[in-house]
Amino acid sequence: MKILGIFVALTIFTPFISAQTLHNGITLPQQWPPHYEESTVRHEMPLPYLKNKPLVIPINTGRQLFVDDFLISETNLSPVYHTPKYYEGNPVLEPDKDWEKTVEGALYAAPFSDGIWYDEKYGKYRMWYLAGAGTIHKDERQTFYTCYAESNDGKIWEKVNQDIVPGTNIVDTCNRDAAVIWLDREATDPAKRWKFFNVERRKEDRRWQYVLKYSADGIHWSKGVAQSGDIGDRSTAFYNPFTKKWVLSLRASALASSRSRTYAEHADPEVLVSVAHRTRKDADDKFVKFWFSPDDKELRHEKYPEVEPGIYNFDAIAYESVMLGFYSAWAGPENRVCEKDGIQKRNVISLGYSRDGFHFSRPTHQPFMNVNETEGAWNWGNMQSVAGVPLIVGDSLYFYSSGRRLSKIMWDSHTSTGLATLRRDGFVSMHADKEEGYVLSEKLSFDGKYLFVNADVRKGKLLVEVLDEQGLPIEGFTKKDCIVMKKANSTKELIVWKNRKDLSTLFGKNIRLKFYLSDGDLYSFWISPWLSGASRGYTAGGGPGLDPKGIDIE
Repeated sequence: MKILGIFVALTIFTPFISAQTLHNGITLPQQWPPHYEESTVRHEMPLPYLKNKPLVIPINTGRQLFVDDFLISETNLSPVYHTPKYYEGNPVLEPDKDWEKTVEGALYAAPFSDGIWYDEKYGKYRMWYLAGAGTIHKDERQTFYTCYAESNDGKIWEKVNQDIVPGTNIVDTCNRDAAVIWLDREATDPAKRWKFFNVERRKEDRRWQYVLKYSADGIHWSKGVAQSGDIGDRSTAFYNPFTKKWVLSLRASALASSRSRTYAEHADPEVLVSVAHRTRKDADDKFVKFWFSPDDKELRHEKYPEVEPGIYNFDAIAYESVMLGFYSAWAGPENRVCEKDGIQKRNVISLGYSRDGFHFSRPTHQPFMNVNETEGAWNWGNMQSVAGVPLIVGDSLYFYSSGRRLSKIMWDSHTSTGLATLRRDGFVSMHADKEEGYVLSEKLSFDGKYLFVNADVRKGKLLVEVLDEQGLPIEGFTKKDCIVMKKANSTKELIVWKNRKDLSTLFGKNIRLKFYLSDGDLYSFWISPWLSGASRGYTAGGGPGLDPKGIDIE
């Protein structure tokens, strides 16, 4: 009995912490999130899951994207990094209301992260954005609050008046900086379906803090249910459905740069906000961990080459089988120089990709959404990412961002919202010229039935061969048995073989897939349980016809 009592006491006070294995076979270390020592030398973030891949990669969650080498064993094809096309009707939202001006008269109508989502239950595109608050906070300089707009097509937006401040579309009057309005598709309490992580200025000392609020409709918000300690102004939040954790992306000063990020996570957003605070750059904090600094490949401003680039902000969201990361990459100059020279600071949006939600690869530092430094451009400078994007609209992805014009009123003003579109899964493609090339996957496990690809095959062809664990072609699934995909451009193409219409005879076996491609681009592949091709992946900000749970299911 004494031995049993000692065992029970030990299990109570020193519980065993099991390592979490993710949907893709990656096992997280027991110390999570990881702790990295800061460095004065700029370098890219480590990617442990690429150095030590799982022996077998499960592909049961989402479309499998070629955004890194995680899925690839061998290839002689070349990756191509694509960028979205700006909508010709930009900007889609302009500051045109008196209540969108600051006290100084600067015009603001654009998300500062905030949120743009497609609400499947409501049947609308929905936008929350930062606006100048000069009509309410009349005695304070550069004050902002939160407004709301909605759309039937994602292109034409209406500023719908609400009852918070009658006659306006204002939905929250607290003086703020950045904010994130997150559609919690997993919420069990309808009153908490929308979560509002607002970076508000405390009246007592004018310091910034997170304030968490809830809403059933995204319009009427609760009082703050949790508040943080002091934080940096351009701090945001996101949800990682793969780990079931809420994450805070906090602005920080690190040894390598004053524009760096720290990280905190927790399953309960109220607890998370309550423990958040700005840490010393050399602190080993229990809750808030150093995350990353700008690396040695950041783009410099050709007119201000002396400026050391920084990361102005970082947002993230789950898309299919990966986490997308949006870097607001800052190249300068500082505000005082911008004011003197009459220009906007240069922030462009670049992309990163993560398989574990913490380590992000950046295969290219070239802008994903770039500024347009021509007279009259809505996005001459200071572009900022938006929470919730991309939205999935048919075969396209919708990306939004804020941008700022050159203005004669004051240098840092006239902020509006623009749209850009990209092919679904269209971030990176494996490209083949006229001569046939190949991509051989790592060992894969699956529980689906139908193999689909997203590919653009021009005058060439695409064939898929299924190999066993030893790399030998499986009878009935060889290259010569495959029905050729040729002269076709499809974001969801079913692959079959002459006498095999699906992979059901291979259930329970580990396989490799070998893709043979000429004159074309391969964007993704996946194995679905359904002939419809639903991927079981995450649908980011949602879209028309998609499931309101935020997962691509039949």
